[in-house]
Amino acid sequence: MYSTELGIKFFGCEANKQTQLNRIEILKKNKNNFKIFLVIASTNTSQIPGISAAGINAKSRRTTALADAEFLLKGSSKDRKYKLPILNAGVTPALISHVCSKLINVDPVIVPLGIGVRPYFNHLVLEDMDLGPSNCLTTGKSMSKERVLNLYERGLAIGKASKQPILISESVPGGTTTAQAVMEAFGLRVSNLVGSSLFKAPRELRRKVVQTGLLNANLNNAYDSFDVVASVGDPFQAFSMGLLIGARLTNKPVILSGGSQMLAVIVLVLEFLDVKNKDDYIKDVFIATTGWLVKDNSLKKLFNLINEKYDVNLLGLASPLNFKASKYKELKDYELGHVKEGVGAGGMSILAFLNGFKNNEIVSLCQQNLEIMKGLGQISLEKDC
Repeated sequence: MYSTELGIKFFGCEANKQTQLNRIEILKKNKNNFKIFLVIASTNTSQIPGISAAGINAKSRRTTALADAEFLLKGSSKDRKYKLPILNAGVTPALISHVCSKLINVDPVIVPLGIGVRPYFNHLVLEDMDLGPSNCLTTGKSMSKERVLNLYERGLAIGKASKQPILISESVPGGTTTAQAVMEAFGLRVSNLVGSSLFKAPRELRRKVVQTGLLNANLNNAYDSFDVVASVGDPFQAFSMGLLIGARLTNKPVILSGGSQMLAVIVLVLEFLDVKNKDDYIKDVFIATTGWLVKDNSLKKLFNLINEKYDVNLLGLASPLNFKASKYKELKDYELGHVKEGVGAGGMSILAFLNGFKNNEIVSLCQQNLEIMKGLGQISLEKDC
């Protein structure tokens, strides 16, 4: 992988170093102008035991996305309404995203989908709150096609109307499983490549879940992206697909901040596009993630599969953020492979680096916020290694 003078690493695109450096100039020019969306979505897929580390049990995973959004906006606060779920290791990546969003002075837009309650903080209302979570993908009927199309159209309109480049982030418990299902529906063999919030990805469990979902979906030979999302996807994918296409129709750069869940959105868009040269359409689309997520090469292999299948040069960027020097176990757990990514941590930290902030500054602020969290009882893991 090539890396910039800031330590941001490129992966995925096989273009030469100069081409990659030219493309990152696009991000540098827009580093203070991105409109950041955090899409929080609830899926009944997350209720499968052992499928996700975004909460220690199924009940806690019901509120993970709300708690992540609240923390992103407000940080550690005694007035918090939503309790962060207890994790087996690490701490919510919303901590990283909160610190970096404050450093770069942005106010993320929260998009709740299928959460079942109306958040007290500012948010976009795109659908009836009574619709609730998407069904477990094992049913093969995750959502109605009408709901999928509505979310897509709303995303499309917002993307086209935006005057700014867009960064899309997510908090979707169970989302890596729906991402795998979407990619496999289009023939990509990714069961051994899709990452997980868990230290050890539950590959066999996910393989069985996805296999069951695709079998029950019984997709015919003429299915499209909307059919796939309705069968085995989630609300985040439907909305983000529209948001991405809308932004690109008006030539806005887009950062998809995450890992395999963002690649699933890319696949849905590439399958949907009726253009000969799809590479031109996504040349200013960047997948931004953390360095922890690219350590084992699985994400890079996923990029290669997509680039080869669709004849595109999708570019990945890995943040140089690391917690090697941290004194806190919860942060050093990231270095061991726990949590890895989420809530836009990769993309927002890259924007912070592009704005001139240093690793030690970000780590210091993460530690300060972690200390406040401990003082407020927002986290109960041990302090030091």
